[in-house]
Amino acid sequence: MAGSKAANKGRQAKAKGNRSRLYIVGGIAALLAISLIVFIATSGSGKVSSADQPIEGVKTFTELTPQHVNGPVSYPQTPPAGGDHAQAWLNCAIYAEPVPNENAVHSLEHGAVWITYDPALITGEQLNTLREAIPNTYVILSPYQGLPSAIVASAWGVQLQVSQANDPRIAAFIEEYRESKLAPEPGAPCSGGVDGPGKVS
Repeated sequence: MAGSKAANKGRQAKAKGNRSRLYIVGGIAALLAISLIVFIATSGSGKVSSADQPIEGVKTFTELTPQHVNGPVSYPQTPPAGGDHAQAWLNCAIYAEPVPNENAVHSLEHGAVWITYDPALITGEQLNTLREAIPNTYVILSPYQGLPSAIVASAWGVQLQVSQANDPRIAAFIEEYRESKLAPEPGAPCSGGVDGPGKVS
């Protein structure tokens, strides 16, 4: 009888130990799962999506036709943010003179961002700031007469007006819309086309 009681106590102690280990392992697994969820939610690609934090002031335009045409096109936006355009795209670069709308819009079709500035308002350090903000691919920078603000950033179907070259929304716009899937042909060439006048680099 005494041996039976001892064996019973041994089994109970073993079962209690197994339960304790099960609780500990389960608790660790739960903590790991929670940590993984938090890591994925907070790290991701490191980029805040536009759905979470839209760029303030961006206007959108729909029903833009991407037809190749000959001759000048009358655009509803200044500068244009898409629409019919020339057969040849404008090589993405920095320009010191105005460039043809129709060629620049073809570059927008390929996913380029076009930064235009009023040459009477953006000079000296402000112009240098703009030029330094331009990546070496899929961005065009050029002066433009008659803008509605000192600087206008355009991509296919979207546009942003700002007044200062150091406005952080310019960099955010470039990051968000350069080679954007909103463009009809994202990733198509932004070189090997035509140069506009006054190409700097």
